[in-house]
This record gives sequence, structure tokens and C-alpha cells, in this order.
Amino acid sequence: MAAPVIAVVGGGQLARMMAPAAGELGVHLRVLVEAPGTSAAQVVTDAPVGVASDEAAIRSLITPAEGEPAAVLTFEHEHVPNALLTDLLQHGTPVRPGPDALVHAQDKIVMRRRLTELGVPCPRWAALPTEPDAARDALAGFLAEVGGEAVVKTSRGGYDGKGVRVVSVAAGGADQVAEWIDAAAAGGPALLVEEKVPFARELAVLVARRPSGGEDGRGEVRTWPVVESIQRDGVCAEVIAPAPGLSAEDAERARDAAVRIAEGLGVTGVLAVEMFEVPAGTAGVGGTDGAGDAAPSRILVNELAMRPHNSGHWTIDGAVTSQFEQHLRAVLDLPLGDTAPTARWTVMANVLGSTLDELTDALPAVLGASPDAKVNLYGKGVRPGRKLGHVNVSGDDLDDVRRRALAAAAILRGEDPGPQTANPSDEEHRP
Repeated sequence: MAAPVIAVVGGGQLARMMAPAAGELGVHLRVLVEAPGTSAAQVVTDAPVGVASDEAAIRSLITPAEGEPAAVLTFEHEHVPNALLTDLLQHGTPVRPGPDALVHAQDKIVMRRRLTELGVPCPRWAALPTEPDAARDALAGFLAEVGGEAVVKTSRGGYDGKGVRVVSVAAGGADQVAEWIDAAAAGGPALLVEEKVPFARELAVLVARRPSGGEDGRGEVRTWPVVESIQRDGVCAEVIAPAPGLSAEDAERARDAAVRIAEGLGVTGVLAVEMFEVPAGTAGVGGTDGAGDAAPSRILVNELAMRPHNSGHWTIDGAVTSQFEQHLRAVLDLPLGDTAPTARWTVMANVLGSTLDELTDALPAVLGASPDAKVNLYGKGVRPGRKLGHVNVSGDDLDDVRRRALAAAAILRGEDPGPQTANPSDEEHRP
């Protein structure tokens, strides 16, 4: 009997990091890559070339002219035509997560509406009309309601800070997103506006769900510890696991919200739920009513990703079961693995850009300075700000673990890991 084949759409680093887990499980990974030299294509032998919008390429990925048909189709990004996925599902191909779930990670307006229905705490928000004058009026009204400053987002296509813009009455309001308003009127992505949340820090909860199992037979669900994610220029630069100083009550509330979302949306696979932690006593922020009825809340849901996620890279070295192995287990409907941490603290530091031509040139210095640092490079060409890899460091002393992780990432960026890099300021690290 042939090993099950998992078809993956997308040839980036997330598909690349699925490969070791697939090999250990004896599962065959077939990845649709955008070009022969992509991150995943360097390590996956079965890597046909094609793009996510090409129906023929995806159908061939599932049922190739030669080789075993795929047992399931999954993704490393959400940019896949939903109508095609619905057709594949209707004709017998398991698609996990399914199109009815995936749409909530593809469209932020659909996501906000559904989370509101589920009673999940979110920032106050509103969908803007597509007619330009109506959109400007609606945005002006929302700004007046929330104190003159808000965040406008494109409903589709945004990631890593793209498609997100802070607007304020003082800076011109609707004029700051005039081209987005015009594009929405011409058939481009619809827009939504959200209150600008005065959060203390950003958190993330990673949850995995498979279709069967569980006490009620409606799906087994497991979560990892809540983590703190630190963003720089709209991109995740660092993850601390578990989130330092988070009360047991708030951690439970965050995990309960993530599980409610996974079950309520019918997610299969790994789901990342990005959240804001709002300081206690902050009034007039958040609520479960999308129309804007405010209710104080400690935890507000910001974004969703239905795939392995940057906030979960720490699990490769810091948890019993990594997010990548768990995702493969879930989409094959295998029993899920233990999510317990293997160390008191694990810090993941992203390598965002580098002055080096080849990051492997820095390995002697990195591994010499921190022999226990776990370096994961993605095989990408160097470009300013590009995610080129990450470093995980685990241990009992958070300050030391964090210092060594950030120093290792700095060396890989071609920088001198001096005191400022090696010893984060109190402003950056909120225990």
C-alpha cells in the first residue's frame, strides 16, 4: 500500500518546513511551487511548477499523469480560488481546511461578521460601502465614533502589514485611503475600518483541529501555549513562548476564543489566531457587536491564518509536537500530538533581510556563540526585509534565552550583535 500523498499549494518556507515532518511520518509530500528554485522546491523532490490561480495546475497536483493521486489537498497560503476548492470538494477530493472555513482567512469582512456571530471579542469595526461618497461618509462617521483615529484594511490580499493603513481626522481621514476607495468602487477589494486598539502587546494562539475524535466525536482539538509576538514594521520579528506575565485566566480566555473559532468555522489543520492584549481598565474598546457597541475586554482577536504560521515556528524545537507535524496529522485525520512545551522558555527570532550574500557564511559564528541555537534557513535570495530564516533558543532564563536568540539573528543579518541587539530594552520586552 502506497504512502498517503499530501498535496500542498505554495512553495515557500512553510511548505519547506512541512518536509521533515512528512519524512518522519512516512508521508509523501507533493508541493505546487511557483518556480523551480523556490524555498520548498529545494527540499521536496515532488514539486511540480504552477501558480495557485491555475486550475489545471492544481488538478494535476491532485491527480498527476504519473504517480499516486493525493489523499488530501492543503495549503501554505490562503490565496487559492475558493470556487475551485468547492468544486474539488464536491467531486470527492478532501480539501483541508475546506473552502467554507478558508474564506474567513481570505476575506476580513467575512471573518469579522462570523466572529461577531460567534461572540468572539473583536475591535469595533464596520464594512465601508463601495460607492466612494458613501464610503467617505461612513469612514468619517466611524472616526468620529472612535475618537478620530482608526485602521482601514483591504478585505482581501493583505499580509505582513500590507493592505493596512492608519487614518485620522487630523491627517485627512478618507483622503489617506483615496486610492483604495476608488479601487473598491472599480471592483477591487472591499474595505473595512476598525478602531485603533491601545493594546499592551500582541499575543497569538495556535490551535489544531482534525475532523474526527474528541469527546463528542466532532473533532479533536489541541492548543499550544499562548505566545507573545513582537512586530517591527508590520512584520513578526520575534516570538516568546509562553507569553511572559500572562495570567492563567487570560491565557485560558485566549485559548478558549481560539478553540471557539476553530470549531465555529469548521477548521481542519492548524489555525493561528492573532490577538491584542488590552490593559485592564481600558474603557470603550472592543466588543462583540460589529455595529460598534463597546464592551471592555482584555483579549481582542485581530487576524486569522489557516495554516502553519510564523507565531508557531518556536514549536519545531520548543514543543513535543511541532505545528508542521500537527498540520499533517490533522489534514490526514490522524490523532493529534502532544503540544506541551519542552523547555520553560523558547524564543524565536526572525532573520529579516541581511547584508550577507550567503547566510550560511555566518553559521560558524552563530553556532560558535550559541551551540544550542537552532538555525532554520529558508534558502531564499537576500532582499531587504525579506524573511530569510529564524533562530530558536530554549532555556530556563528568559533574558538569557532572548538575548542569545536576538544575537544569533543579528549575526545572520550580517550585524554586530552588540549590547543593544543582545539586550532588548524594557520598552520592547514587557514581562
